This record gives sequence, structure tokens and C-alpha cells, in this order.
Amino acid sequence: MPLAVAPLNTKLKVIKILGDDLRGHLENLNLNVDDEITILSIDNDNLVCLVANSKIVIDKNSAIKILVA
Repeated sequence: MPLAVAPLNTKLKVIKILGDDLRGHLENLNLNVDDEITILSIDNDNLVCLVANSKIVIDKNSAIKILVA
């Protein structure tokens, strides 16, 4: 399922990132395929997420391209 529709406060595993530009940007933020991610909150179409003990913000348009399970 896309990260944009995933439930809050649930540990999820990134299974695929669509788009090479987005994948490269997320790798710079230390988010890769097979990493765990947790959505902490949603604010104005931005998702505040926890990745490897760091908080990152992902806009909803990008979150649609991140597939999680």
C-alpha cells in the first residue's frame, strides 16, 4: 500500500520506491528499501515519519510513491 494511506503509529517496511529521483533523494535522507518507517502524524498533507531514530517529513505526493507493507 502507498505510505500516504498507511495507518498512524504502525511500524511498516518499505518495499518499493517509485521514481529514480525520489529514490535518490530519500537515500540521502537515510530511507531505503527494506527500512522500517512509522508515520507519527499528518499535518497539512505532510507526513512526519520516524526512520532509524530520526524524524523526516515527506509530502503526500511523494508518499504515494513509497510502497510499504
